[in-house]
Amino acid sequence: MTHVLLIAGARPQAAVLKASLEKFRAAGATVELAGLFAPDDIDPGLELTRLRSLTEAAAERGRMFEKRVAKLSAPRRVWASAERDRQVRGSGRRAHVLVALDATAVYTVWRLAQLNRRAHAVFGIAPALKAVEDRRERPLHYAVRAVTRSVPTPATAARTTKRAARRVAGGALRRASSPAVLRTSVGAKSWRGAVVAPKVPDRLRAKLARRVSLSMSEGGRKAGATLVLKDAARLTADRTLRADLLAEAARADLERGHDDAALRRSAYEAALATADRWYAKGDAKKAAASLSSALTLAFPRAVHFDSLTSPLAKDPAGYLAPFRASTAFRAMTASRGRAVPAAAPPAGRPLRLLVTTYSNANFLQSIRDRYADHPGVEIRFLEVKEDETLRPLARGAQRMMEYALGGAATLGERAEKALRPHLDWADTVFVDWCTNAAALFTLVDPGTTRIVVRLHSYEAFTLWPHLMDLDRVDDLVFVGDHLRDLVADCLPRLREPGAPALHVIANAMDLERFRQEKTGGDTRFTVGLIGAGVVAKDPRWAVEVLRLLRERDERYRLVVIGDGLDRKASAAARAYDDLLRRDLAELEPTGAVQLLGRTEDVPGALTGIGVILSSSVRESFHCGLVEGAASGALPVVRDWPFFAGKEHGARTLFPADWVVGSPGEAADRILALTATEETWRKASAEAAEHALTTWDWPVISAGFDRLLLED
Repeated sequence: MTHVLLIAGARPQAAVLKASLEKFRAAGATVELAGLFAPDDIDPGLELTRLRSLTEAAAERGRMFEKRVAKLSAPRRVWASAERDRQVRGSGRRAHVLVALDATAVYTVWRLAQLNRRAHAVFGIAPALKAVEDRRERPLHYAVRAVTRSVPTPATAARTTKRAARRVAGGALRRASSPAVLRTSVGAKSWRGAVVAPKVPDRLRAKLARRVSLSMSEGGRKAGATLVLKDAARLTADRTLRADLLAEAARADLERGHDDAALRRSAYEAALATADRWYAKGDAKKAAASLSSALTLAFPRAVHFDSLTSPLAKDPAGYLAPFRASTAFRAMTASRGRAVPAAAPPAGRPLRLLVTTYSNANFLQSIRDRYADHPGVEIRFLEVKEDETLRPLARGAQRMMEYALGGAATLGERAEKALRPHLDWADTVFVDWCTNAAALFTLVDPGTTRIVVRLHSYEAFTLWPHLMDLDRVDDLVFVGDHLRDLVADCLPRLREPGAPALHVIANAMDLERFRQEKTGGDTRFTVGLIGAGVVAKDPRWAVEVLRLLRERDERYRLVVIGDGLDRKASAAARAYDDLLRRDLAELEPTGAVQLLGRTEDVPGALTGIGVILSSSVRESFHCGLVEGAASGALPVVRDWPFFAGKEHGARTLFPADWVVGSPGEAADRILALTATEETWRKASAEAAEHALTTWDWPVISAGFDRLLLED
């Protein structure tokens, strides 16, 4: 009987595999299958002689092996997993026909054929069936071949023996530096000493440091995992390798919920220096990779979003100084310009308006509805994330960097081909959120099409504004003066001649629908918080306000509307959420706190809320607060710490008496203005009137008309 071993670099197509197995069985062959797929991907009804998932096998070998294999090319990834699997090696030695089902499996079949010279090695089902048939028709020929080719060639045998020796040595090292060993103080101290030993070659030191760091992390010594990489970087002479080790140390530090700001700055400065060297050598791809590393280290979620402070908000110029000193970064952000300026709005026909975003259209509905019914506008909407052509282009931040540095020419060609039909149709493109879509639309020359980009708050703390070609943006819209000031500090080009026109227009909100009668006799004692899904909302500040209120009157309670914190976001987010849950565990059982969760009927939920809080450390505008004020709830706004003390912030966006500087001031305002029903109703009615006459869509829409329709 002929034994066939199928090797797959990816999950085989079920129908093709089933048909192939029937043909092999009809030819009198038994069939085994191995490859990079999950066991559940293969129908158990196929009745294979043996099935082996190399993905599962790699997981069994541990995280270190998985990480090492993941860095390899696809063909070598298949072989690396197969070579170390006893079952696959045994099947390879027994097989009469070795079959690669796809291109990535060819290398593995070739390597197995070096060890089993008796077997046919083929690519594809048709050649495999032909080999099976040939063996059945000429059994004597293949019996002689089996005798003469019973052992590997001397070169293959020598190579295999050498690899086996290395594996034995590597296995001994892995056991000696396992998480169990490094969990002990003696083991950790010994291996950290080995990493910093003198006269160790850079490559070996780096390899050892990475191994020890991983085992320390898995053994619960996460601080040690960071230190060992930092120590190795300090002693590494190779500047590129040193930059890599510093980056790994900084990321390990962030992953444990800590931020060593000095380490992280050293890491992105080293990455920028590496980018400058690659750029000077004309290697745009490697320069972009180093720039990407530097930017992701400068803008990690844990530092700017899952923290109550931000070094960027505190000192934008100082924080970004290393980038402004980098030749590669300056080249990447240099203007590519446009051939002609944007044309004026057309006369004699409606304005063609393309509204676009990447993934988040939450703030666009009122705008889209207005211009869909406007006789002077023809509107289209483009969700970049849902466009099969544009989505992969918009996701490639590093490729955009490479293109800006003079490489990745095909990216520019693909973007031009994909965007030109949209740009040729539109007179004006309104891009909401200064993220992927903004960077993509400014990757190409827009011609006479006017480009308008709106920036909220989130984007200012990301790399995306730095990837946008500002000379291809005609207008940049902010929802608050404080955001305009911060972004201008981050992007000095905005204060230079020829920069985009800067506008401040509040978010589009239909506030009239929030005017509903309050329900319940104790509504004025119910404090509301809309949205607590990110650390920046700082719900613990609201809890502290509640504690102060309940010291005076236990009728006060807190109602939170919206999802809870995403614990998967980062270790820093989990640490904050742990503290918040401890607070809530104390207060919820007494009825002092109620978590409503997400609701589609926010106006209805607000009918039972008498005080609305903004407890955030930063906001662009805080629609939830304004919606609450419009509903007749008393607004109490924390002086957002990211912007407190600056020229613009919460105190200039809202009436001065709404804004407080501490939980104590918040409690005092609430106690004073909810002391009686009459006092509360008067203060809340005045706040509702201000909200409706200042920020309701009929008021704000005039600003959008001026922006989009006038010269």
